[in-house]
Parts: sequence; structure tokens; C-alpha cells
Amino acid sequence: MAIASGTGHRHSLAAPTTVNHRTRIKICGLTRPEDVHASVAAGADALGFVFYPKSPRYVTPEAAAVLIAQVPPFVCTVGLFVNASPEEVRAVASVAPLSLLQFHGDETPEQCRAAAEAAGRPFIRALRVGAAMTPADLLEFEAGYRAAGRLFAGILLDTLVEGYGGSGKVFDWSLVPKDLAPRAVLSGGLSVQNATDAVARLRPFAVDVSSGVEQAKGIKDAALIRAFIGAVRAADNGG
Repeated sequence: MAIASGTGHRHSLAAPTTVNHRTRIKICGLTRPEDVHASVAAGADALGFVFYPKSPRYVTPEAAAVLIAQVPPFVCTVGLFVNASPEEVRAVASVAPLSLLQFHGDETPEQCRAAAEAAGRPFIRALRVGAAMTPADLLEFEAGYRAAGRLFAGILLDTLVEGYGGSGKVFDWSLVPKDLAPRAVLSGGLSVQNATDAVARLRPFAVDVSSGVEQAKGIKDAALIRAFIGAVRAADNGG
């Protein structure tokens, strides 16, 4: 389309450029300062710290506070809890300055709300997606926790396996409704090899990775972190 200027010249009016969504990226299960630095340097948006004592990636609140002290502004710090009481969550948050809580156990909406209010932090709730679930189940789950109140920030989709914490396994992505994906965090078995495909297919708001960027449990690999973030950005850029 062209428009005429006051001088008689015609100027082309180009169509607006499409802006690609920038998928947010969380690196979870951090236990070492060098891994915090590597994640931040690579461009991670959020860093996760596990406060589930049975996890190999568990850190004490005091250790997490030391790690979080090295995180620059505008990088979100997330605390992962499994069936912790409101008092336990509040005690951790009073030592480790977390931005966000992540509940990864069997917490009901009421229990999530109580713990979030006790800590004074917003929360996300993990849903472990099993093969018997339907897209409607995922939407119903989200609606139930959204009803918990103003501190609910969203859901994280992981894979249903025995035990708690990160699964390291992929679930059936076709179960994620198209209208849910843009406000959900995708987790479960993500790696450098499948991140581009996952983001291109689902277009989630964010992705969460732990074992997929590790040398060993709780020990991250800086090269894998960079490669994972690069794989996500490739999908963002249409690659």
C-alpha cells in the first residue's frame, strides 16, 4: 500500500513486523556459585533452588541465600517445595530472598494459598501430567488453583513419575491445550536435543530445565546451559 505525501511523493507503508515471543527460561536445581554465574551469563530469566530434602539437588536456606546474593536484578529466584507446611515455607523465605514459590507435591489450592500468604510470595503449582489425563483435566487443574487467590501465578507442566521433584522424562505434549500453553511453564525431560521442537510446537510462556543441562545431579554444565538457551532462542526466531 502506498500513501501520498504533501510533496507529491508516494511512500510505501510496509506491513508491521511480526514480533516473536521470547520464551522465558528457568534453570532449576542450582547448588554452586559457578552454575549461578553460568546461567545468568547465558541469559536465563529464572533460577531454581530445591528445598526438598530428599532431592539430590537440595540446598539449605542458608546455602541458597549465599547463591541468591550473587544474582543480579531482574533475574527471578524460585524456591521449589514438596508438601512443606506454611511454617516451613515461611522459614525458608525468611532466610533465602525468593521471588517466587513452586509447589511440586500434593498441595491443595488451599494449602498453596496458606503457604504463599505465610511467605508473602506468589506461587506456581506443578502438575505432573500422566497418560490418562485429558486436555480438559489440565484446564480444570489450572482453574482450581487460580481460584486460590491473587498469589497464584501459573502452572508448570511436568511428567507423572514415581516420587517428587523433576522427572527428567517427557510427557505427551499433545495433551497441552493451545489456549493453556502461552501461560504455562513447560518442564519434564527438556534438553538441548528437544528444546527447539518443544517450543516451536507448544509456544509455552516459559520452559524449565534441570537434568538436561547437568554433568551430574546438582552439577550443571555451562556449555549445555548455553546450548539449551540457544535451542530455545532458535525456536523463538523461527529456527
